Amino acid sequence: MFNETSRLSNGIEIPKLGLGTWLLDDEQASQAVQDAIAIGYRHIDTAQAYENEAGVGEGVRLSGVAREELFITSKVAGEAKSYEAVSASIDESLNKLGMDYIDLMIVHSPQPWAEFREEQRYFEENVDVWRALEDAYEAGKVKAIGLSNFLQDDVENILAHAKVKPMVNQILAHVSHTPTELIEFCQENGILVEAYSPIAHGAVLDHSEVKAIADGYGVSVAQLCLRYDLQLGMVVIPKTANPDHMKNNADLDFVISDRDMDALKRVESLESYGEHDFFPVFNKK
Repeated sequence: MFNETSRLSNGIEIPKLGLGTWLLDDEQASQAVQDAIAIGYRHIDTAQAYENEAGVGEGVRLSGVAREELFITSKVAGEAKSYEAVSASIDESLNKLGMDYIDLMIVHSPQPWAEFREEQRYFEENVDVWRALEDAYEAGKVKAIGLSNFLQDDVENILAHAKVKPMVNQILAHVSHTPTELIEFCQENGILVEAYSPIAHGAVLDHSEVKAIADGYGVSVAQLCLRYDLQLGMVVIPKTANPDHMKNNADLDFVISDRDMDALKRVESLESYGEHDFFPVFNKK
């Protein structure tokens, strides 16, 4: 898996498998990044809201692998909704990471987290947010720019005003939650879809139907879920600090049949993410 990449619309290659770092503090993130890179990962995903960019940067520096061999993603906080705030936040991210550039910078949410999926849509503000990302891109501070958690009309709003088209939309996508129309809309518009929480925060691991399909391939439920998203054309960024899980998540040398893909698409939505039901709010509530 470590050699497999997708090509962004500007020609940059992004590894199809990345390491997510949500809920890891600086110390944990530093160690997880070092472990992942030693195993073979070259794509690391963080965010301003995770408050661990410094730890990720430290892990990269201590890994012994050249910076240019790695693909680092961060995300502009959902609360930053002005040109000035976003521009300043990108400089702050570069400083915390200790890097001269970020490979991919994305807007973490179309709305501040305290108002996530509520009535106020922030269309005008997001045009200013995107302009700040475009300027950072043109200045070479970031090598690619994109979105996260943007619905179709949110994406259409950016496309209508963009000088530089979004290259990515990072969304929640996993077995039992596959927003097919949004995925296809993005792909039709040349926007790569990244799946975060591709193992449903672990909530799908005990699902009997999914486990039965995984058993048929001699793989874990986690491996099946990652392969599912990959076969839908997405990049996956499972989060873990466990090196054994990192290795397991990268062992995806099998193909899910069309029949089983259809069955996985029909798995009913999970009622709960358990301890992660507060997700995806980052407003300290």
